[in-house]
Amino acid sequence: MRSLLASAVIAAALALAGCDTDGVVPAGRSLAPLSAKMLADIEQKNMTKESAILVRLFKEESELEVWKEDKDGRFALLKTYPICRWSGELGPKVKMGDRQAPEGFYTITPGLMNPNSNYYLAINTGFPNAYDKANERTGNFLMIHGDCSSAGCYAMTDEQIQEIYALARESFFGGQRAFQIQAYPFKMTPLNMAKHRNSPHMAFWRMLKQGYDHFEVTRLEPKVDVCEKRYVFDAETTAKFTPAGKCPVFKVNEELVAAVKEKQQRDDQQMAELVSRGTPTVPIRTGTDGGMNPIFQAALKPPYTDAAGIIRSPMVSLPGTIPPHARPPGEPIAESPTGAVADTSRGSSRVALAPQTPPASGAAGSLFGNLFSGNDKSQSNSGGIMDRMSRAVGLGSAEPATPAPKTKSPAKPPQAVAAVRKPQSEPQQAGGTRPPAKTQEAKVEAKADAPAKSADNGSLLSGAQPTVPAGTFDGRWGTFR
Repeated sequence: MRSLLASAVIAAALALAGCDTDGVVPAGRSLAPLSAKMLADIEQKNMTKESAILVRLFKEESELEVWKEDKDGRFALLKTYPICRWSGELGPKVKMGDRQAPEGFYTITPGLMNPNSNYYLAINTGFPNAYDKANERTGNFLMIHGDCSSAGCYAMTDEQIQEIYALARESFFGGQRAFQIQAYPFKMTPLNMAKHRNSPHMAFWRMLKQGYDHFEVTRLEPKVDVCEKRYVFDAETTAKFTPAGKCPVFKVNEELVAAVKEKQQRDDQQMAELVSRGTPTVPIRTGTDGGMNPIFQAALKPPYTDAAGIIRSPMVSLPGTIPPHARPPGEPIAESPTGAVADTSRGSSRVALAPQTPPASGAAGSLFGNLFSGNDKSQSNSGGIMDRMSRAVGLGSAEPATPAPKTKSPAKPPQAVAAVRKPQSEPQQAGGTRPPAKTQEAKVEAKADAPAKSADNGSLLSGAQPTVPAGTFDGRWGTFR
């Protein structure tokens, strides 16, 4: 019904405006259409543009997977995106300021889609979720966004986040009310579990692996509940789950239980064999700040001299552009005088490391948010806070942090593979003004973890909408919608 309503509203508005619907192309980066290649890949994999999606994140591999429901009703891998930057160490986020990117299971509604992010586009993970809150974990505005700069987030290139955002948008237009993000420290294979067997996070990771195995066995989105401060997957009950309370009586489909148990026993046996053969463990803490996919690290390597004495630079084809402030994970983490970890990597200009077609830019349209109701209580706080902060300062998605001490500017990537382009302008804010300087934005972000007084998101993207001129399509038909 939501899909039909969305189509009917669009068609009616265009008809009243006297527009040629065959020639209508979404405007703005948040409404940029999917590429012809992506549409062809979707069709080739027996999927539809509007079918449901599911996202999996892997820190150690620095990869983001987008899965999409095929015409048989099961999820299949659509595309794997290399992550440009994530921060912190392997392990869950515990408190604000620890630079940790979250791990766990998160539900993404339209209200968590931010078209006005200072980091090009952003998808709020919704941290803290019910599990995080039950375990008294703190933090806010932990995103998947562009700009290849992270302070507790998963940062992609602008081109990548535009495509991921568009895939999520189309699934919402197709009727999906929410999609799931599964964030893991690594791919939960027997080898990886053996390598990390000494980690203090192993009990937490084994719990995550249960949800991982449910998805691996069924290729269906696992139903996630929380009770007794732990995750429960695919539980069937008429009672209510209380995150910190005692678990109600529930059952899980017997065939599913048997299939998952068989997989887990097989994995445990392989892990035991790997340990008995002396598979070495990896350091619990690396001392570096997060990770970056190898293809991006290769692009940031300095020029070198070959055997003939010729200076050469690495030539790497990248899925997008890397800004000059991007830094590899080997550099130390800057800390503020108060001891809170601070992000100093934000910049305004960018460096293109391979010929790319830049993504569509411009103010985000308001059509997407107005097609949905805003009655979902689960998102009222996170969406409302983000929206109000976005209106105030054009909020980016880095986690709140105190100002960092001055650091040396990072060296520019090799000139043989770098071409500077003009600084990208930030999205227009209400009244047509530009957002304030990043220093002022950081001060406001530092207060972002304060409890929300109330959430006034009348639509699931309210507050994230830009002001539009009165003569435009959005200006004329916003009230109608």
